Amino acid sequence: MPDRPLVQASRSQLLIAFAAVYIIWGSTYLAIRFAIETLPPFLMVGSRFLIAGMAMYIWLRARGAEAPQAVHWRSATIKGLLMPVLGTGVVVWAEEKVPSGIAALLVAIVPLWMVLLQWWRPGGRRPNAWVIGGVVLGLAGLYLLVNPAGDSQQGNLAIEGLLLLAALSWAVGSLYSKRAPEPKAKFIGTGMEMIAAGVILIAAGLATGEANHFSLGATSTKSWLSLLYLITFGSIIAYTAYVWLLSAASATLVSTYAFVNPVVAVFLGWAFASEPLNARMIAAAAIIVGAVALITIGGRDDR
Repeated sequence: MPDRPLVQASRSQLLIAFAAVYIIWGSTYLAIRFAIETLPPFLMVGSRFLIAGMAMYIWLRARGAEAPQAVHWRSATIKGLLMPVLGTGVVVWAEEKVPSGIAALLVAIVPLWMVLLQWWRPGGRRPNAWVIGGVVLGLAGLYLLVNPAGDSQQGNLAIEGLLLLAALSWAVGSLYSKRAPEPKAKFIGTGMEMIAAGVILIAAGLATGEANHFSLGATSTKSWLSLLYLITFGSIIAYTAYVWLLSAASATLVSTYAFVNPVVAVFLGWAFASEPLNARMIAAAAIIVGAVALITIGGRDDR
């Protein structure tokens, strides 16, 4: 099936949605770090999506949204598996086992996957020099951001490979979202997607024995507040904005969030968690902003 035509959106709507995805999702790195200090990763992220999805679905149905059909639940489950489960869920789990810098660098390959997948698919179009240059520059900026002075960092190769596949899964899910069957009511499909992902992630947490090591009494207030932030801002607001952007802008342009989020995370870590901030990080941030500008220029024909 071909991509659905892009919906008409005003400049202010696009700016607000991109700001939500850039800034709020960038802040979720810090929130996830605080949440999994005393909450098990799969159960935490599964609860995040299930609660957010149920809240959206129940609210929209109460306001008169038409009941979705079976085909809509099928596409929502596919999207939930490809993005929140194999994308976000794997990243949250991996952050306990590899340095966060390596995780950020590997996940930030999403724009490159987007470019390649759109090029290789039947009827795909080769990206122009602006887009290719922006992707390469963005990856260079991220390497400078997370790999100080070019130092090599040894990690678990299997987990790093899973992170690359998680980024690929997210890219596939994003492109699938542009053509998957959707209910008539706006945003109810996003809630359905999060419900499906939440059920799968909680099942994964129970299957891996996370419940055996979880205690309500041992969970800190900081972890609970972080989970609440991830539910409301990370899922209901920012994830909904991301799904809407996929219908209003080119997938390559939307995927620039993967370049910007680590920059936001570094500055918030410096401001709220006493993490280091130096000239190298500031230079990397400037490079990444330039990369986003190149991709934006190159993606104008796709608007």
